[in-house]
Amino acid sequence: MPVEIGMKGRAETVVTQHNTAQAAGSGLVPVFATPWMIALMENAAVQAVQEALASGEGTVGTLLNVTHDAATPVGMKVWTEAELTAVEGRKLTFAVSAYDEAGKIGGGTHERFIIKPDKFLARVQAKLEK
Repeated sequence: MPVEIGMKGRAETVVTQHNTAQAAGSGLVPVFATPWMIALMENAAVQAVQEALASGEGTVGTLLNVTHDAATPVGMKVWTEAELTAVEGRKLTFAVSAYDEAGKIGGGTHERFIIKPDKFLARVQAKLEK
């Protein structure tokens, strides 16, 4: 199956003390942390396309433009959804949204690039040799 516009992914978690703003160092209160919301959005995007990629391919995130509009307390379920909206060569663009049991808590856009992990990691490791 090729990577196609309209592919969707979803990721979910429950807010615990370990994924709060306090724990992440991104705030002082025990509510779902923005960095964790972003990670969940990226995970949903990965889930949307991973099975359609060629063997030996993966994706890496390169751009996020999102808002975190409402706080979620410890104990509540949160989930994110990603929908592939554009494919330009190896560049993939997603619409991402986040929800808790009370409604929408965030959203925006996310870009990823298709990579070959071995080649990508070789370039990254080369930084150590400079």
